[in-house]
Amino acid sequence: MIRTLACLAVFTAAFLMLAGKVHAAPNLSGEWKLSIARSNYGSFPAPLAMTRTVTHNGVTLTMHSVQKSAQGEVMSDLKYTTDGKESVNKVQGGESKGTAQWIGDKLMIDSAREFQGVVLKQKEIWTLAPDGKALTIDSHVTLPNGEYAVKQVFEK
Repeated sequence: MIRTLACLAVFTAAFLMLAGKVHAAPNLSGEWKLSIARSNYGSFPAPLAMTRTVTHNGVTLTMHSVQKSAQGEVMSDLKYTTDGKESVNKVQGGESKGTAQWIGDKLMIDSAREFQGVVLKQKEIWTLAPDGKALTIDSHVTLPNGEYAVKQVFEK
């Protein structure tokens, strides 16, 4: 009986260790540069350039983004926890409320903000390439005048 329990304990421990490795969240940290050629902005104007610096430590995810367009340069700083708790970020013209959580090895960020009386909702799915050198963010944007899909591909 003791031998059976010991074998069961070893099997359970091995299973839990393997399960943890299979479902371990990837680390998204790095300086990511937008590949305009690999991205698809649909009916939105693509920026001239964008760099996103991501720091991912445990459940804390912070992003510093610099986006250049014909109108100039815009910077933003966002912070989320990947445990599904709501985060509030100050953004141009107000605040953005959102949650981030893992779906397997993909990160989903759901956010909403009001800008000039219009509510903008966005759902992002972040996917890190197996080699860790490309980060794809598929966004579903909802505005009062319609819904749009945007695909951004960033490279290290």
